[in-house]
Amino acid sequence: MDAAERIALVMREPTEEVITYEELKTLLETNNHPRHYIGLEISGILHLGSLILTGFKINDFIKAGINCTVFLADWHTYINDKLGGDWNKIKQVSEYYADAFRFFCPGVNIVTGSDLYKDTSGYWENFVRFSKHMTLARAMRSLTIMGRKESEALDLSQLLYPPMQSVDINALDLDIVHSGMDQRKIHMLVREIFPKMGWKVPICVHHHLLPGLAEPVRLGLDENATEDAKISSKMSKSKPGSGILIHDDEKTIRDKIGKAFCPVGIVEGNPVLELVRYVVFHEFQEFVIERPSKYGGNVTYASYKDVERDFADKKIHPMDLKNATATYVNRIIEPVYLHFKGREPQLG
Repeated sequence: MDAAERIALVMREPTEEVITYEELKTLLETNNHPRHYIGLEISGILHLGSLILTGFKINDFIKAGINCTVFLADWHTYINDKLGGDWNKIKQVSEYYADAFRFFCPGVNIVTGSDLYKDTSGYWENFVRFSKHMTLARAMRSLTIMGRKESEALDLSQLLYPPMQSVDINALDLDIVHSGMDQRKIHMLVREIFPKMGWKVPICVHHHLLPGLAEPVRLGLDENATEDAKISSKMSKSKPGSGILIHDDEKTIRDKIGKAFCPVGIVEGNPVLELVRYVVFHEFQEFVIERPSKYGGNVTYASYKDVERDFADKKIHPMDLKNATATYVNRIIEPVYLHFKGREPQLG
């Protein structure tokens, strides 16, 4: 595979941003197996966004010959009070995450924060040195990476989260750091401070945040408000009915998508169309909408843009779109669902 093909795999959707393209091009022209990572909090049941969409992008990297790592951030999870701050539960759910990603992304490496900190000489010295380049105000502004606001009551450990996440990247000796768009701030911090430390500056790849199935949050018209709205609307297991879990059977998937926000002819903010674009067309070369002959019969689409155009022109009924989307989403989730059937994690 030549460099152009490898670049295309990294750039393909759900990738939304690469910082920078020229650095990526140089890297893939000169390094056959660069080092990548994506860091994840251990926050509960995996869903269509956290495993499937993320896994699609990891698999693109693997196909491009990139050495991929999923970093299970157990200490970050503890700091952020996820899973009730119960360390035993965090370790248990970490094993579930490792199982899921090894199954969905064959060839991926799994590293936990606990192992990284135990095995990395000088980690905490580097943590202190890095922190000397951050102001308290900058740390506070970075807290959105944790899903928190500056105005929230915090304990001291939570201010350690941004510099820890940054120093993790150096400790893992990474060429490419990867995340959803919600982690962009920390990567910009890394690219600003690493040169001052004499550390290797990684390329950043940010993928699209898959929205939940409910009507999207609308916070305002400026750019920051639009980005905050995308983060607030992202699919989450904490919003019952709005997120498709990897443990959902076909009936549950159909029921959830059947109730999704999908107004006639409306493209913007339509979560069903997002599923077609970022999930279905990532894995399938065509999308078939089945309907009775009296309503025009089946129609086959070879690109998302054609689906979007016909939906906007009201040539596709929302329920027909939902039914077809549920069929394809179930095909993608079903192998994972069967892998875990009978041993779903109990987090209650």
